[in-house]
Amino acid sequence: MSGMIFRILVWLVMMVGGSALGIFLDRHWFPLLQHSVPFHVFSLALGVLVLWLVMRISRNTGRLLAREGREGDLPRGNTNRLVTEGVYGCMRHPMHLGLLLFPLSLALLIGSLSFILVIAPLEALFILTMVKLMEEPEAIAKFGDAYQEYRRQVPMFNLRPDCLRRLLRTPEALWESA
Repeated sequence: MSGMIFRILVWLVMMVGGSALGIFLDRHWFPLLQHSVPFHVFSLALGVLVLWLVMRISRNTGRLLAREGREGDLPRGNTNRLVTEGVYGCMRHPMHLGLLLFPLSLALLIGSLSFILVIAPLEALFILTMVKLMEEPEAIAKFGDAYQEYRRQVPMFNLRPDCLRRLLRTPEALWESA
């Protein structure tokens, strides 16, 4: 549970801190852009689209894990079964792929060019590092040799079109392909 609280606090610091820093930097680096209505309209529309992708990916992978990754009575968000089918057959961390896009979606929604160009990429790099240093060792500890074998066969992330199509399918189609 303490790991979950830590992750939530890190997310809050990243999103609130990234937004505040982006707005602050924009005042100094891009003062004229702050009043550009076309930029903010475009940025908002793109931010809504990216946020929709984040939500779609999170919903699809969350439902798939809830259905396939749990045996018995477990607290919400916990798994005790390694899922290697469906989208998990082509990438190990599809939910984290969606979460990598979340800082960018927030940056676009608030229309901060500093956040879009500097802070969101740094936060995405931090998320990748956390997946490598926290999520992967936790999965190895939980699933042992089965996860090690899965890790050798399936990449952490996969941007092939067929894999991305699997990721964005409706949950019902995900279950059919699982």
